[in-house]
Amino acid sequence: MQTLDPLDAMLLTAELISSPMHVAVALIMTPPEGTTSADFMAEMYEQAMTSRDPVDPRLRRRPHRGVDTGGLWVWRDVTDLDLSHHVHRLTLPSGSSIEDLWALVSELHAEPLDRSVPMWMAYLIDGLDGDRCALYIKIHHIVVDGVAGLTMIGHSLTDDPNRRGMPPFYATTAPEEPSKPRSLNPLSMVRDVAGVATSGLSLARHVASAELANIVGGLMTSTVATPFGAPQTRFNTKLGPRRVFAATSLDRKRIRAIQDAADVTGNDVVTALVTGVLRDWLTKQDELPDESLVALCPVTVRGHESAGDDGHGNQFGLGMCPLPTVVEDPAERLSLVHYAMSNVKHQVAANGPGAMLLVLMPAVVPTVVSPMLPFGSRVKPSYNLPISNVPGPPKPSYFNGASVDEIYPVSVVYDGMALNVTLCSYADQIGVGYIADRDVMADVNDLVPLTETALAELEAAVL
Repeated sequence: MQTLDPLDAMLLTAELISSPMHVAVALIMTPPEGTTSADFMAEMYEQAMTSRDPVDPRLRRRPHRGVDTGGLWVWRDVTDLDLSHHVHRLTLPSGSSIEDLWALVSELHAEPLDRSVPMWMAYLIDGLDGDRCALYIKIHHIVVDGVAGLTMIGHSLTDDPNRRGMPPFYATTAPEEPSKPRSLNPLSMVRDVAGVATSGLSLARHVASAELANIVGGLMTSTVATPFGAPQTRFNTKLGPRRVFAATSLDRKRIRAIQDAADVTGNDVVTALVTGVLRDWLTKQDELPDESLVALCPVTVRGHESAGDDGHGNQFGLGMCPLPTVVEDPAERLSLVHYAMSNVKHQVAANGPGAMLLVLMPAVVPTVVSPMLPFGSRVKPSYNLPISNVPGPPKPSYFNGASVDEIYPVSVVYDGMALNVTLCSYADQIGVGYIADRDVMADVNDLVPLTETALAELEAAVL
């Protein structure tokens, strides 16, 4: 029996009282020359159904909890995987725009994944204007995080436009080794629980130091966000069942120029950019708080090259980063974001991701739960939204001859967090994905032009 990591078990349990907890990615492609998008996607679907490549082990298992597991969440392998349940063909009306695609993605993303089978779905979509096509894949967050998911998909891509016969996106990249079955007996369960308890002893020491660092940092500098220190916004509310998605692409050369001129990281630049977008949008709604917003920022603790190689779904810490939305000057906002993000990374690296998660849980959980309570509006949130940045393929890539033109992340929203901003680097561009609850922020498309405005403002202030 392989038990779920504590973080993954928490995500699965939280889904029962909140919203679907899957992440996704959308690839926009141009089919090979001489092939229509409909024919190309039909060919890819046929390949997916008939391929002899072994399916990645992470996509052949489902979560299970019952009397036989002692109430613990465990992974259960599925031997008779039905690929026709997981892979689907869809066709948009001819000449559909990118906005039409995002409307479809919004509908697909709102649907929860079935727990009785491996928790992933893929859609091969044609009909976009310019005879382009798209691949939309969603996977539950307990299966992979954003870094591991993009790495998995990247194994189906190549930088050779003439190469065909690439393995399907669901295929494993390593030779399969016979697994040693572990019986569900009391001894094996005690061994698993004992392992968690033993690691918890050393974790407690890190928690103590991390909590002290948070308290001292909160008293001494504005670059540490204290629990329940975020302003109340429309984002911090209970969600409905519908979603809305919009995306745009940034030129990495423009980000790099700002990064070099200000001596900050690329992640600092895009976080400051999102800060500017939020400031502009909230100002237009006459809803800009007098206090700065706070972002929940995942911080990965593994290298991109090793993502997913160890079998663990999630390896990241969390930190709360103040977003200086009350500051008018874009250059000053960038400087403040730089210092705040440096502090978040230092705490996660020094104390470990598990320690930081436990320290933040007393602040994060009420932010999610309070919108469901009658007095929820009286409880200040600890953060307003998450902002994350994941690495994608570093070079222009091809999917069995089709040019991958753009890659966009589609993340998760849940109660208390109605907007999520996720960025994904790919070749010479960065895809920005905005996912929101439709009842809270139906006009999420308005963030797209504001993104270009915020970037231009940063350039004018720094370069």
